[in-house]
Amino acid sequence: MKFIPHLFALAVSLAFSSAVWADDAAPVTPSAHVELFNGKDFTGWKFAMKGDVDPMTVWSVENGVIKCLGKPNGYARTEQTYRDYKVTVEWRFTKAGNTGVLVHMSLPDKVWPRCFECQGMHNRQGDFWLWGGADCKEPKIPGKNGIAMPETSNEKPVGEWNTYEVECRGNTIKIIVNGKLMNTATECNESAGMIGLQSEGAEMEVRKVYLDPLK
Repeated sequence: MKFIPHLFALAVSLAFSSAVWADDAAPVTPSAHVELFNGKDFTGWKFAMKGDVDPMTVWSVENGVIKCLGKPNGYARTEQTYRDYKVTVEWRFTKAGNTGVLVHMSLPDKVWPRCFECQGMHNRQGDFWLWGGADCKEPKIPGKNGIAMPETSNEKPVGEWNTYEVECRGNTIKIIVNGKLMNTATECNESAGMIGLQSEGAEMEVRKVYLDPLK
């Protein structure tokens, strides 16, 4: 078989492009309701934990509910990237502690990656924290890279289920807790990415994670 240099170069180029596309697929904008958690297992999710830890010793599914021990720090995230959506998480603490919903996450996986953290800490559900160069227009807490919620907490008592919604529309992110708008970040420097749930110190349970199209 005769070796033809330009055809070989083309084949290598096409193979490389396919690999990049597979690792960097275009973000999906949902056009209908999407269940991110199937109630049985972690299909569609990946994990990153601090230290040499098996994620399945921290995260589990029992009776249709995600259980997270909260230690060590880390997260479960979607394999798919998304833009322009509303994500809803129904969760509760078994005792008061900390967690969060991460949006516009990007690779590489690490604790913590470039993302916007929608705070889930008990009595602070509605703050923002910005990681890895994520930024927005709003003034930050002095000396910290966070945005305090201007409203009083709308979280339910520990042990009760909360409905935590994050609306990502273009370069604007809104946090809604139990039906109340808690905080807004505008002119964000990211508008798409993966979605994550934090393991950050407290045992918590999640019974629903789903997307809806924006109205």
